[in-house]
Amino acid sequence: MSSVFDRKVFEDVEEGHKKWEKKLDKIFSSKPERLERFSTVSDREIKRIYTPEDVRDSDFANDIGFPGEYPFTRGVQPSMYRGRFWTMRMFAGLGSAKDTNKRFHLLVNQGQTGLSTAFDMPTLMGYDTDSPKARGECGKCGVAIDSLMDMEDLFEGLPIDRITTSMTINPPASILWAMYIAVAENRGIDKRIIGGTIQNDMLKEFIAQKTFMCPPVPSVRVITDTVEFGTNEVPKWNTISISGYHIREAGSTAVQELAFTLADGIAYTQEAIDRGLNVDDFAPRFSFFFNSHLDFFEEVAKFRAARRIWARVM
Repeated sequence: MSSVFDRKVFEDVEEGHKKWEKKLDKIFSSKPERLERFSTVSDREIKRIYTPEDVRDSDFANDIGFPGEYPFTRGVQPSMYRGRFWTMRMFAGLGSAKDTNKRFHLLVNQGQTGLSTAFDMPTLMGYDTDSPKARGECGKCGVAIDSLMDMEDLFEGLPIDRITTSMTINPPASILWAMYIAVAENRGIDKRIIGGTIQNDMLKEFIAQKTFMCPPVPSVRVITDTVEFGTNEVPKWNTISISGYHIREAGSTAVQELAFTLADGIAYTQEAIDRGLNVDDFAPRFSFFFNSHLDFFEEVAKFRAARRIWARVM
């Protein structure tokens, strides 16, 4: 391993750092209140200053590397987003399927390049609109979808063969996805060319969001069923969106968000492997959904760590 800096640079930096610390201590000696501890949102301590000393043991090739190359610390796209802009999709869903369809058309006409569907609570929990348990909740915080007809109304006139659709749905993910596939096939669109994402992350529900219908074991079995089906029949679809966002919103630190989310992803991967699937066939269609707080450098470090850990685990 070769250092980014030569020995003389480190010697100069170390000497300068010592002088600087002494100067700072002298300034603060009469102002003790200025010596309070500084930390990130996740309570990771922030040092007074950072120098080449902090990266003297780093190995550029193995720890940092180039964008688009293992371990993908700096991103999975070689040109980052200069060569291909990211998909723009605003989370949308309200009232009836026809109400949300109008919203979708407006967004697409304004330049949105993908769709992101918010379902109401009864739909998230597998209840029809006419269920007594759905009373007062239908069409709030999302769109109400009960049937294939509703799904057809939701995507009426939208080019689902050319744009991707994200669906934030977990326990009944396989049912809503089946409806979407049926809508495509009824239009004569081959399911092998449609693209999008179902959240389909049940372990996260037990950790954070709490919209679950079955215990963990059968929940994970259903998820593995969707992974197997998607791998064989709908190859352009992301069969899981492994979600740290909800874990962070439930109160975790950035470190905990990463730990729980990647653990969930590892568990899904192992289940699919145990089912007999080839990891190189299904894992490229596992997507991730992380939070991004305002602590800029901590969030950068979190995303970089997530890519590197996942690459090495895979």
